[in-house]
Amino acid sequence: MLNGKSYPEELLNADASLTYDVIVVGAGVVGPCIATALARKGKKVLIIEREWTMPDRIVGELMQPAGVRALRSLGMVQAINNISAWSTTGYTILYNGEQVEVPYPYKAISPPIDKIPDLVFDGNDKVVDDGTISIKDYEEDERERGVGFVHGRFLQNLRTICAAEQNVTRLQGNVIEILKNKSKEVIGVKVDVPTRGKQEFRAHITFACDGIFSKFRRELSKSHVPQVWSSFVGMSLYHTDLPKKHYGHVILGCNHMPILVYQISPTETRVLCAYNSAKLPRDVSLWLRSSVQPFVPDFLRKSFDKALEEGKFKAMPNSWLPAKQNNVVGLCVIGDALNMRHPLTGGGMAVGLMDVVLMVQKIGDMDFSDREKILEKMIDFHFDRKCYAAVMNTLSIALFALFAADSYYLKLLQKGCFRYFQRGGKCLTLPVEFLSGVSHKPFLLTKVFFSVALYSIYVNFEDKRIAELGAAFFEAFGIIYTAINVFTYYLLEQLFG
Repeated sequence: MLNGKSYPEELLNADASLTYDVIVVGAGVVGPCIATALARKGKKVLIIEREWTMPDRIVGELMQPAGVRALRSLGMVQAINNISAWSTTGYTILYNGEQVEVPYPYKAISPPIDKIPDLVFDGNDKVVDDGTISIKDYEEDERERGVGFVHGRFLQNLRTICAAEQNVTRLQGNVIEILKNKSKEVIGVKVDVPTRGKQEFRAHITFACDGIFSKFRRELSKSHVPQVWSSFVGMSLYHTDLPKKHYGHVILGCNHMPILVYQISPTETRVLCAYNSAKLPRDVSLWLRSSVQPFVPDFLRKSFDKALEEGKFKAMPNSWLPAKQNNVVGLCVIGDALNMRHPLTGGGMAVGLMDVVLMVQKIGDMDFSDREKILEKMIDFHFDRKCYAAVMNTLSIALFALFAADSYYLKLLQKGCFRYFQRGGKCLTLPVEFLSGVSHKPFLLTKVFFSVALYSIYVNFEDKRIAELGAAFFEAFGIIYTAINVFTYYLLEQLFG
């Protein structure tokens, strides 16, 4: 017991005299997955977490189909079971009273799921029936499925799966330093362990998975710091009947910021209200009443108003962080510590889990004591991840720019984007392939995005009176320039950075 708090003995007795194959810093979503995967590959793993009790957060509650597919590849998909999780099958986009439904893609057009040897066995790549998640939905349905859940419950399931591995040792403590030798190579970490004090632990490879507020990402570069331009304010709504069951809802309009709504359990629905600044308003409750509440649709108003009266809301920063190459011997930064995107599209966990899959495929069967060869594979990893990361990251920031639409030309693009979706066919199916993470073609995404821009020009001409056609001609250049500004730089940054 320390300071009146007791700690489970199994979280305090890690052997500091050993040289582990792997040290994993952080037991968020990515940490337990990389630890479990490498343990199943025969590596001796130490995973360190400051606090193993269940967190209460509003991040990481909606997983796109690509994330579910990655969990299948890792043999960890049953982490979504027995937590009252809620399957998701697509989105409904509401724009100034109109709406369009966007279902997830058909499985037939998705690439096959990689079943990683030693990780997938005894049916652990398939869900089980638990009352809210069903085999019929996930294994037999013709479309891909995502999932919504209470973040802490999902995280505890991942940690339980990790703890069951014989090659995994868990440690509770605060990692205070990355240890290096005289050649500046990483050789382990220094940890402040309750009841034991500061101790050093060594490993061939140290994985920094310490999340959005990472202390150790700057080991790659002092400039590896996220940019924060906007925020989400989240509230929990209870017993809300959404008009389209198992669909997320995106509420857009000319006079307000995006409002995201998705169910995370049979009784709880998450609402995220976008705020276009890193610094929240002084009176968040007043802002919600004046700038959000008037635009909440009728089907949400009763539960939204009740949550607003109770005043229970949380805020989260929306961060942007392009990936840096892992070029330090003995160190791998991965997950949100390495790379972040806007959370509007819910792609964060999917990218992180796909990174784990790719990393295990690259190095899982190697001898970790051969650190130079491991570093070579880390460089391969940096370039091989670009296709899926570039698509999901660029899409996140481009869609936020359109959906938040804080300028005249962005509002024209916003209207054109919605009208483009209303056309149906490939105008709907291709964008959702990118959104769900099953299509990883950056140049096809570019084609689709600028098709939206051109269609926005057409819509703008169509909406003008004859006397305004001259203005529409000049506005066409403004639309194209704005589209280039919100898309091209970020895509190139992802592909060539």
